[in-house]
Amino acid sequence: MEEFRKAILQTGPPENFALQTVQDVIKPQKLTKLAQDENQLLENILRRLLQELVSSAAQSAEPIMQYGMSIDDNETSQGHIPRLLDIVLYLCEKEHVEGGMIFQLLEDLTEMSTLRNCKDIFGYIESKQDILGKQELFARGKLVMLRTCNQLLRRLSKASDVVFCGRILMFLAHFFPLSERSAVNIKGVFNTSNETKYEKEPPDGFSIDFNFYKTFWSLQEYFCNPASLTLASTKWQKFTSSLTVVLNTFDAQPLSDEEGDANMLEEESATFSIKYLTSSKLMGLELKDPSFRRHVLVQCLILFDYLKAPGKNEKDVPSETLREEIKSCEERVKKLLEVTPPRGKEFLQKIEHILERENNWVWWKRDGCPPFEKQPIEKKTTHDATKKRRPRWRLGNKELSQLWKWADQNPNALTDPQRVRTPAISEYWKPLAEDMDESAGIEAEYHHKSNRVYCWKGLRFSARQDLEGFSRFTDHGIEGVVPLELLPPDVRSKYQAKPNERSKRAKKEETKGAVRQAEENQMATPASENDGEGTRSDPDGPSVAMDADTTVAAGSVSQGGTPTPEENKQSSDTDIGQEAGQLEADAEVEPGMIDGETDAEVDLDTAG
Repeated sequence: MEEFRKAILQTGPPENFALQTVQDVIKPQKLTKLAQDENQLLENILRRLLQELVSSAAQSAEPIMQYGMSIDDNETSQGHIPRLLDIVLYLCEKEHVEGGMIFQLLEDLTEMSTLRNCKDIFGYIESKQDILGKQELFARGKLVMLRTCNQLLRRLSKASDVVFCGRILMFLAHFFPLSERSAVNIKGVFNTSNETKYEKEPPDGFSIDFNFYKTFWSLQEYFCNPASLTLASTKWQKFTSSLTVVLNTFDAQPLSDEEGDANMLEEESATFSIKYLTSSKLMGLELKDPSFRRHVLVQCLILFDYLKAPGKNEKDVPSETLREEIKSCEERVKKLLEVTPPRGKEFLQKIEHILERENNWVWWKRDGCPPFEKQPIEKKTTHDATKKRRPRWRLGNKELSQLWKWADQNPNALTDPQRVRTPAISEYWKPLAEDMDESAGIEAEYHHKSNRVYCWKGLRFSARQDLEGFSRFTDHGIEGVVPLELLPPDVRSKYQAKPNERSKRAKKEETKGAVRQAEENQMATPASENDGEGTRSDPDGPSVAMDADTTVAAGSVSQGGTPTPEENKQSSDTDIGQEAGQLEADAEVEPGMIDGETDAEVDLDTAG
């Protein structure tokens, strides 16, 4: 023990002398790690030393975490007990001693200290939270730490030590994993021992509506144990009647904004009390307190939220009539919270958000508290020699083989008309049309036009079902292919083709058709014409015939006669040919087509 007393007084980090001190005291068999009996011996020595230090601090009337601290001109030394805890924590972290030893010392220290000193001790625990939470230490001492914190909570007053209780609960929430079942009230048991005592008989010499006083404070019996309302319908009827009286009183005595500002609810956190006084003489003042009203109304919302939550069994589900009554009471309570100053609407929104989060925890608890943490999947490295041979499938892979098996079992699977169905254009392009609406506010990342597979399939469907829309792809991109009837009016005008553009497109199509017809006529001529034999046998055959037709038509018109239908047909064909020739001269076409037209014009000039 004297070696550890000397070690406490040494300066510098514990790693410089901690292990050497343990070896001097225990003389272990191994130089780096103690055996089980050696760990037990060291633990007894340290617990005895800690007890002596706490006794010395109590006799000197000093805080135990500051006992032995000396302030010099140059440096400030640490207290004896924190120094001892640092040495043991280092030994546990480096696995030189058993990992649960530090937790045992902390438990002994809190049991031997007063509540005022426990605050300083817990401050030290909070400062070492990251080291204590390491896996090698946490697995050894988590139950000891949980027992230590629970013992502290039992010693503290829930009314006067609210802040310290909150510190302990926050530490446990960070120290233990989120899915730790020890902190969950699995059975949903309520703290029925938290009774609210109030006067049963009216006081003498003080005028007050004592019936309302008793009705108001009797609601706390139901708030303390909401499960009792579901067991008997008579209790629910009594609760609703009492709650109606209280809500009617709140409606009849609305609070003004001046009263809300006078109470300064923002500064209540410093003087918060978990219980309100129940004296009948204070009833009139409490009704004018906005925080008091909010306290009662929030209790109502919590109770309603519990009654609406479904249970594990069908018997726990509330009936239809009960749900309707709960809904009507809940709406009325929310309206009162909105009109309670200051900032009633904001307060109600925060309460609703908290209750929504609470429902998620209720569902998690009723599902058996499944763990949130997912362990990373370890990639198994196998050698090439030990690799398993891949199974051989009938059709190359498992999915195709399964499909083939299903087809054998169900012959109608492949012939079912609903198996493969080509969607209509209006149905397929509807999602993209909705994204094109600017009021929708779809980001470019989630826009359907960014999906290349979706656009490719749509172009194939449009090519088969909507050629006019498919042609707009050249000018407007993929958004131009969408049918115009699916677009809003302001977006539709952007992609509608103008009349001039339509006429130009129609003329181009007619030009291409005429050029294509000329090519087909050239390809239909006999092969003997290519050798020159057809030219020698009938050199001016087509030209003479064309001139004759032109002469007959001109003669009939010049004589003033009415042309016959056949003549009209011939003349119209001639006009179309000439008009097409003019358009082809202006348009850009393939070189082969221009050569064909030039040859035809040379033949006509020669024949003339």
